[in-house]
Amino acid sequence: MLLKELRLTSNIANIVTNCYIVEDEKTKETIVIDPAGECNKIIELLDVIGANLKYIYLTHCHGDHIGAVEELKNTKGGKILIHSDDYEGLKNPDINLTGFMSEKPISIEADARVNDGDVLHIGDLEFNVIHTPGHTKGGSSIYCEKEQMLFSGDTLFKGMWGRTDLPTSSFNDIIASISNKLLVLPDETIVYPGHGISTRIVEEEPIYYNLMPGEE
Repeated sequence: MLLKELRLTSNIANIVTNCYIVEDEKTKETIVIDPAGECNKIIELLDVIGANLKYIYLTHCHGDHIGAVEELKNTKGGKILIHSDDYEGLKNPDINLTGFMSEKPISIEADARVNDGDVLHIGDLEFNVIHTPGHTKGGSSIYCEKEQMLFSGDTLFKGMWGRTDLPTSSFNDIIASISNKLLVLPDETIVYPGHGISTRIVEEEPIYYNLMPGEE
């Protein structure tokens, strides 16, 4: 397995977002997670590793995570995937926030919708889709048990959770998502968030001991 992390400045807003490239080195099948912007950097790296781009996975619909999606798909192919509850939001600039972030609002049609419990195959790698609403109603994370890694989008950061003051967001939902769906993963699972540096599940657990849904 090959994992590459790019910190990209979003095409939509002056925000640095983490984009992840995971390749099965045997088959060269590859997934790109949250291509935020600077598509030339993503394409260059895909070419260097000889990637066969299978999926463009969006952890949620917000503009600072989707700026390079269309250019990447047009250049390298791959199916655009997003959780079914964010499928409409990806097409709606008022929900994906590009109507506020940019002079050119973006509306993107995903190729397929995923749901909680779905399994994505990248060569011999399996990624389990975990629906983690809260930052958006269709926020999702993907987890690879074999490699003990979780891509959490804007649900879980090092020492913090994602914002819940945006369209379709909910504080109670995000705390429930983290407490009931992510912190139950093995302690040594590495968390790769949408912004900032990586962490481990065991390092985040203490933050949520006294935070339960309904207690803002």
